[in-house]
Amino acid sequence: MKHLKALNKYFWKYRVRLSIGVLFIIISNYFGVLAPQITGFILDFVQRHLPGYKPRAKQPSYDIVVQKFIHWIEGLQYTPIQIVLICGIVILATALVRGFFMFLMRQTIIVMSRHIEYDQKNEVYEHYQKLDATFYKTHSTGDLMSRMAEDVSRVRMFTGPAIMYFINLATLISMSVYFMLKRDVELTLYVLSPLPILAATIYFVNTIIHRKSEAVQAALGQLTTTAQQAYSGIRVIKSFVQEDAMQRAFEDSSEKYRSGAVGLAKVEALYFPSMTLLIGLSTLLTIMIGGIYYLNGNKDIGLDTIVEFVIYINMLTFPVSAIGWTASMMQRGAASQKRLNEFLETRPQIQDAAGSEARSLNGDIKLQNVSFTYSHTGIEAIKNLSLHIRPGERVAVVGRTGSGKTTLAQLILRLYEATEGAVLLDDVAIERIQLDSLRNQMSYVPQDGFLFSDSIANNISFGTRWHDPEKVRQAAQLAAVAKDIEGFAKGYETEIGERGVTLSGGQKQRISIARALLKEAPVMIFDDCLSAVDARTEKEIITNLTGYLRGKTAVFITHRVFNLFGFDKIVVLDEGELKEIGTHQDLMELRGLYYQMYQRQLQEEEAE
Repeated sequence: MKHLKALNKYFWKYRVRLSIGVLFIIISNYFGVLAPQITGFILDFVQRHLPGYKPRAKQPSYDIVVQKFIHWIEGLQYTPIQIVLICGIVILATALVRGFFMFLMRQTIIVMSRHIEYDQKNEVYEHYQKLDATFYKTHSTGDLMSRMAEDVSRVRMFTGPAIMYFINLATLISMSVYFMLKRDVELTLYVLSPLPILAATIYFVNTIIHRKSEAVQAALGQLTTTAQQAYSGIRVIKSFVQEDAMQRAFEDSSEKYRSGAVGLAKVEALYFPSMTLLIGLSTLLTIMIGGIYYLNGNKDIGLDTIVEFVIYINMLTFPVSAIGWTASMMQRGAASQKRLNEFLETRPQIQDAAGSEARSLNGDIKLQNVSFTYSHTGIEAIKNLSLHIRPGERVAVVGRTGSGKTTLAQLILRLYEATEGAVLLDDVAIERIQLDSLRNQMSYVPQDGFLFSDSIANNISFGTRWHDPEKVRQAAQLAAVAKDIEGFAKGYETEIGERGVTLSGGQKQRISIARALLKEAPVMIFDDCLSAVDARTEKEIITNLTGYLRGKTAVFITHRVFNLFGFDKIVVLDEGELKEIGTHQDLMELRGLYYQMYQRQLQEEEAE
């Protein structure tokens, strides 16, 4: 339960609503415990008018409000039938008042839990956005979605229904036991004797529930991951005719969740028959022991006492039986909050350093003896690399797949931090520049350009704070995608589906390029963003970019060779090391790796 301490900040935030809700619970239960006492008075009153009635030596100890009511009604000059009728109306009125305050109780505490759910989901989502790329490489999307949806919902069940029912049952039990003890201590002890057994049962079963709840939540996360991957990769699954294999994988994950959930349900099912048994036992003890005392004339116990105790016990039926349900919600909430705490306590490896500040960038980039190793795989992607890109230069970074090109771009964007060495921007360590300031001044086109399920216009303007239709069209023209967009029925307002599923690979790449161009940043990084376009379109884009990039620092990452740009320098990487650097002509004369790549590309183009 210690994991639930993280929720205290929310309870403090909504302390007024919570306090009022607790007050409504107390008032509601207070009116609830008046009914048995009034009922007991009615029975005693009726018995007074029956033959053979013996007055009691000691009058019952009622609540002060009931005492005043009895004093008032006994002073009325009404017939016994009218007195009974008035008492019945009063009992009905107390039930109505109790129901009204129960309504207010739910309106405060349950609504409070919805506010907490809203705040917690925002907190989780905000934390998701702060975490770095390494975190997302080691955590599945399905598990992250499960934490946002299922875990937060289970925590809400704790902050709402569980809290409400716990306070309700604690209040009602306390009030009922108090008035039972006032009426007769010995009979109360007999009646409540099954409670220690109840407490032991709850403790034992709760331990099992907590353990099983954690396993069920983990299985649900795996199930969500399996489904999410199948939905995202449905075209690959169909093209490789792997529906049956994926179905089996989903059934395996589903079976683990089902067996865990059924096992948990079986354990929880022990609660309710146990509660019913113990409540029934208490009722039997009340009737049996109270009846013996009454028949023997001991302890001044009358029928009214027995009836009061039976009503109290029946009033306790739901609260006591709800102990199991409430405890289950608390245990599930604790298990889910533990998962959320583990996530929320994860600190991003990439964050603003102390003393970092916003800076305007000119585009001067230096890498000094930089090495980088992926922590989750141990692969050394960059090895002792030194490179200087001057402001306004156009630089191509070429190399075979896995040579470290994309890693180099992500180090410049500070999506990762160098394991060794330093990355400097305008001779300032990259860690000394605020992340928002750094990335606001860089445009990045990733090799797997991601598009949102939104309109084309909104996807292009995603990286800006404004939506200027004219500038969106200009960016699309520069990216050679304007004609394609205008050919759609709704033009720029066309909805493109999840991850741009309705577009071709080349169209998605060009829309990603348009998004980067609209940002007009001083530093632009293009990561193999022309791989899905044909040669004619590639030439058109390069021609458009030639003028656009004037005065900007541009880094082109590619596994192909194209020299239409007239790059200021070409950097050749191989297995994370800088092998060659120079202009196209310099590298061709060197007849090294770049020359081999170029010759191989020419042969492939001729073969086509």
